[in-house]
Amino acid sequence: MTARDDLFHVHESKPWFKPEAGWPSYVPKNIDFPKLTLYELLSESAAENPDKPVLWFLNSFMTYGKLLENVDRFASGLKGLRIGKGDVVALAMASSFQYPIAYYACSKLGAIITGINPISKPAEILHQLQCTGASTLIVLDAIYEPLFGRLGDAHKFDRIIVTNLVDLVDMPPERKVMGKKAGKIPTGPTPETAIEFLELLKTEPSYIRDNVSTDDVAAYIMTGGTTGMPKVAILTHFNCVSSAVSVASWLWETPGACLIGILPLFHVFGMACLHTTITNGGYMVLFPQPPQTEDLVKTICNVGCDNNTFYPGAEVLFQQLADFTEIDKYDLNKKLNKCLSSAGPLHQFVKDRFEQKVPGVILREGFGLSEGSSGVAIGPYDKDFVPGSVGLPIPGVEWKIVDMDTGNTELPPGETGELILAGPMVMKGYLNNPEETAETLRERDGKIWLYSGDLGYMDELGRVFLNDRKKQLIKVKGYSVFPTEVEGLLGKHDAVYESAVAGLPDSQSGEAVKAWVVLKADWKGRISDEELRSWCKENMSSYKVPKYIEFIDAVPKTLVGKVLRRELREADPIYKDYQQS
Repeated sequence: MTARDDLFHVHESKPWFKPEAGWPSYVPKNIDFPKLTLYELLSESAAENPDKPVLWFLNSFMTYGKLLENVDRFASGLKGLRIGKGDVVALAMASSFQYPIAYYACSKLGAIITGINPISKPAEILHQLQCTGASTLIVLDAIYEPLFGRLGDAHKFDRIIVTNLVDLVDMPPERKVMGKKAGKIPTGPTPETAIEFLELLKTEPSYIRDNVSTDDVAAYIMTGGTTGMPKVAILTHFNCVSSAVSVASWLWETPGACLIGILPLFHVFGMACLHTTITNGGYMVLFPQPPQTEDLVKTICNVGCDNNTFYPGAEVLFQQLADFTEIDKYDLNKKLNKCLSSAGPLHQFVKDRFEQKVPGVILREGFGLSEGSSGVAIGPYDKDFVPGSVGLPIPGVEWKIVDMDTGNTELPPGETGELILAGPMVMKGYLNNPEETAETLRERDGKIWLYSGDLGYMDELGRVFLNDRKKQLIKVKGYSVFPTEVEGLLGKHDAVYESAVAGLPDSQSGEAVKAWVVLKADWKGRISDEELRSWCKENMSSYKVPKYIEFIDAVPKTLVGKVLRRELREADPIYKDYQQS
């Protein structure tokens, strides 16, 4: 065992490894993580599965062999444009064939990827570009003008590469032309100097030696920004590969699974799904934008793998499936066998409804973060699991609960504190932000520990139960109120479809609890905010009861389903008045 392997070896006396904790029988307790770059990960999988599908997009499949050929061609094309190790390439594309091709081609060269959310506003994009120093842009033609045309001289790219959504889709050329003219295939103006993606794919593959190592940077990931301005997490090839290998060992006992990729590839969750699928030798179903529920169900039934299809997503996606009135018409449970809810808490009432609607399909909660290359904990699939837990740490991950004030004292089971974790998927740091890096990454016991900012407790079997983000904790007269708990209690009322809870400044109690509530359609007009408050008084401790309740049409969320409590809070008149006073 090398020094690095020993560093990520978790002692098998840890409580979560006990059978009664739920550790899956088929999952190894420790893994010797491979020393591979992301390109090497793809190359190995392609050598083993050259004719098997790796991607599905708009009724077209692409095989491992074809993906690797495209990656090699595109990498040679990029090399000819003098893109190499350490250069930052921004990808502004919907999930499509082009995204993995560009991603792994850059990985081959040692270039660093930063994915841009296609629905971002120009100011948000400028912040990301200035933070990362991206010199190359690979962009869909349809979004170039609205996203980048307005930047003017604020950020200049050395080169811009453009592509259309259907460039690599198996479709007659005349249909593509007609579709663009009819407006059914989105397109848009691009700079005259832009380089065509398809032209670079015509480049003959060439031998490339850029001495890319596993410790080199693979991606700059923008953190969620749900509690403040997004930061840039630095992920290495070793981080990403280790994450993929560990997660794959938890999800699958056999190769060739199908993964439903509704999560966008620019996000760390979607990116991790891609790497994990390739580790398994399976295939990923890509969507250019979140589909309607019926279209999603039809796609799963048409192209999913029988009894070996995995669907990861946020809670809202499983809530939508449970609400789909015609779900009984489809044999969804003949395709799906495992589902994972992450990017926020999974409330028990949502889990129960989903599993009732799709019998035999197991929905588990997981926990991940950008700084941990996405997933670091998942609930076991082969055993019953205690409700409310975010799961067990995947192989290579060790975790603890420490005091909130100093972060130096490990707390006993049952006491609430901050979750910290160590493992091979923990980021290298925040880009150009040594203060935040020093606060978030700290050395203990010879390991680097990531301070997650999430509050919760661990039981005697090492299972973690999260309450909320440290920065979103509400203090009412000295009492700690966790927004997630109040949201879960509100969800027990028959009228409540979903809610978001945050704290507002209050002169008497320090902070006051406010709940923004979306009512079910058949309850609108039948219940008042005061009636709902009265129910809260009967079902919650007094300090948890919302002082204010506001009915809204929808809870704002990120593209992957994280609730934007901060957005609601900052738009509230009480908060605005406090800020101006």
